[in-house]
Amino acid sequence: MGSSQASEPNTVNQPGTPVRRSSRAATVWFRIALGLGVAAVAAVMVWQAITAGGVPDPTVAHTSPGVAIVDVGVLTFREGLECILVLAAVTASMVGSEQPFRRPVAVGAGVGLVATMLTWWAAAGILTALGNSIPALDLQAATGLLAIVVLLLVMNWFFHKVYWTGWIGLHTRRKRALMTQAGVVRPGRTRETSAAITRTRLLWGLALLGFTSLYREGFEVVLFLQGYRLQLGDRVVMRGVLVGLALTAIVAVLTFVLQRHLPYRRMLVVTGILLGGVLLVMVGEQVQEMQLAHWLPTTPIHGLSRAIPDWAGLWFSVFPNVQALVAQALAALLVVGSYFVARARAAGATAAA
Repeated sequence: MGSSQASEPNTVNQPGTPVRRSSRAATVWFRIALGLGVAAVAAVMVWQAITAGGVPDPTVAHTSPGVAIVDVGVLTFREGLECILVLAAVTASMVGSEQPFRRPVAVGAGVGLVATMLTWWAAAGILTALGNSIPALDLQAATGLLAIVVLLLVMNWFFHKVYWTGWIGLHTRRKRALMTQAGVVRPGRTRETSAAITRTRLLWGLALLGFTSLYREGFEVVLFLQGYRLQLGDRVVMRGVLVGLALTAIVAVLTFVLQRHLPYRRMLVVTGILLGGVLLVMVGEQVQEMQLAHWLPTTPIHGLSRAIPDWAGLWFSVFPNVQALVAQALAALLVVGSYFVARARAAGATAAA
């Protein structure tokens, strides 16, 4: 989740912006939206617990469209938030006479969005072709493992400095280098000729920064979603993506249009916690898919069959068998342990500085 310098860029601290007032207002609205979201999820879970009946069967797939939409929406919003934060860091100093340089960054991000959609189309076509020669359960199990790996990378607690702080720092340094080169007069050239050449390079370089900022996040989302697409179809996945994009659009408007100072760090922490829950669900579902594909055995725990309600299997993929419960316990230990390791490293780095 990076340092405060990286995670809260200066793009919202421009002269004349009421930082404190807008920061407080953004924090209030964020807490209200978070509370409403938690209440909505709790209401759905209570409704499901009341209406669902029976005992979860660990040999039958239980991922519901509602669970998939929530998972996809959370991941899409998380990646969208990271993309906005990188773009905000890149465009932070582009004010006054340099404000037109934001346009190539925006164009590059737009091209990255188009490239993401083309990547989705290509990945879906490849997996559909493979589905004709590979059993569906085996293909779902394989793509599920890939999705879990991608999710661990997205959560970035293992790769704290490289994935998060380093990624923003790389874009910021590249932008500074491009802006510096735009003012250099090469030997044997007039200032006008040199400026024309370096300005072209600058525009292409800024566009490339915008492209990589968005396409990297989009590529990860595309890989993550293939398992859900194979299991539940395009319509459910697209609904989850629309939910995530709607939340991302709100943050983008507040950041780039209204120039609001948002609690980015808290938002990243909250989405990180939500993704931790998504990981547990995916691990339980992945073990189930591997059992259906006969990659893993199934050892029922008969004493837990009545204790675990049907909604727990539907929403959290908690099933009364040894393999699923052990895998989820290990995943929870991995998430909590890596989080505290990252915090300890950050505290050590701060103390050393």
